[in-house]
Amino acid sequence: MKLTKFEHAALVLEKAGETLVVDPGAFTMPLSDLRHVVAIVITHEHPDHWTPEQLDRIIEMNPDLKIYGPSGVAVAASSYPVTVVHDGDVILAGEFTLRFFGEKHAVIHSSLPVIDNVGVLVDDTLFYPGDSFTVPPVAVDVLAVPAGAPWLKIGEVMDYVATVKPKRSFPTHEMVLSVIGKNMANDRIGTVTTQNGGEFFPLEPGQSLDL
Repeated sequence: MKLTKFEHAALVLEKAGETLVVDPGAFTMPLSDLRHVVAIVITHEHPDHWTPEQLDRIIEMNPDLKIYGPSGVAVAASSYPVTVVHDGDVILAGEFTLRFFGEKHAVIHSSLPVIDNVGVLVDDTLFYPGDSFTVPPVAVDVLAVPAGAPWLKIGEVMDYVATVKPKRSFPTHEMVLSVIGKNMANDRIGTVTTQNGGEFFPLEPGQSLDL
């Protein structure tokens, strides 16, 4: 399975001639040439994780794909056929096995509602928590680590990586950071990953990792 990171939170996975897309949002360059897409996973309803424009581009080339997300996504994207998934659900999407963990977005501020959010474990290999610090109840080979957001601070990110103890990690959700901020986050995430025996990959948009 091949993972390609795109800007911010968007991930594309390829396996056996099929493609899975995760969180194609507003901070990601237009995803206009994705083929053989069997499914899109949207972890939550915020526009940096999905937009109608991104979905329309992908669906135009892949009209039979499935869309999976929590209840909040189904409401926000009501004009699309979203299949609602919950904590503990297991879905077969073409050649991909998707296991979902978690229920809520991390708290941004007490004045803002806490929305639905699910993390996704792909083929028991890659875990992406969306906007949360959900710890799946299984060992994690590759962890997509949120690096910058209004709902986190770097110490919490480091604690999260230390708790999950992935064999490999890479940064995501970082378009809100400057170059200096990205380098700092990479250094912190990399340090905690290696301290626990793992390997860190500071992937940039367009770069890939074989899983």
